[in-house]
Amino acid sequence: MTRPDKPIQTGIGWSDASSITIFGKDFPSEILGHLNLGDMGFMELTGRVPNAQESRMFNAMVVTLVEHGITPSALVARMTYLGAPESLQGAVAAGLNGLGTVFVGSIEGAAKMLSEAMPTALAGADLAALARPIVASFHAEKRIVPGIGHPFHKPIDPRTPRLQAIAQETGFDGPYLALMTAISTEATLRSGKPLPVNATGAIGALCCEMGFDWKICRGLGVMARAVGLVGHILEESRRPMAAEIWHSIEARATAHFHEPPVPGD
Repeated sequence: MTRPDKPIQTGIGWSDASSITIFGKDFPSEILGHLNLGDMGFMELTGRVPNAQESRMFNAMVVTLVEHGITPSALVARMTYLGAPESLQGAVAAGLNGLGTVFVGSIEGAAKMLSEAMPTALAGADLAALARPIVASFHAEKRIVPGIGHPFHKPIDPRTPRLQAIAQETGFDGPYLALMTAISTEATLRSGKPLPVNATGAIGALCCEMGFDWKICRGLGVMARAVGLVGHILEESRRPMAAEIWHSIEARATAHFHEPPVPGD
């Protein structure tokens, strides 16, 4: 039940007839033309403008997530656009709905796993000792460890070394990235197959390094992938593939109904 005396307020933004204020800054004079899209995203999550190192790291993280080809989310967006070309935003939303524990949303899983294992960043912690029970727990529950392995980027995810290099250059190469690597090493030993830190694992660790609450970390993927999906929809409008995919899959899926009967059946 709503209390009539309970204050309702926001610290994000407000406006009147002649001004717009975002996090206490005058939007036209202090933000517009001064901040790029990544910096604006950082400010939405922290309430402040990033410094140069934070800006470079955060922008690298979100740029990593914008595009990864004809992924399930891109396919869903294209197929939705085929059925509802009047609703670009609906097609983008359909693609974003698939950012879960397998694709992109694993950033959240990795950040949660790391922050629970090490609630406070501890330089010099025994990372192998922290990693062993984490991997054992996921293995016992037959769950995929978030942030490691990749279906086709093998033996390494080429995005990860670059993110790690930028982290070193900006001062964000800390214990959470190291713990993510230790988890990868332990999982590889247990499974007997390479399970390198993937891009979402690196970004999840970097979210922890930057002090983001794990509950919002999937949001970085949502921010970034929306940009990529708009690009896919534009391409779909110019060089459509959704209808061809639909008819091709339908033909393959129903081919057995059209095969001639085998003699003796």
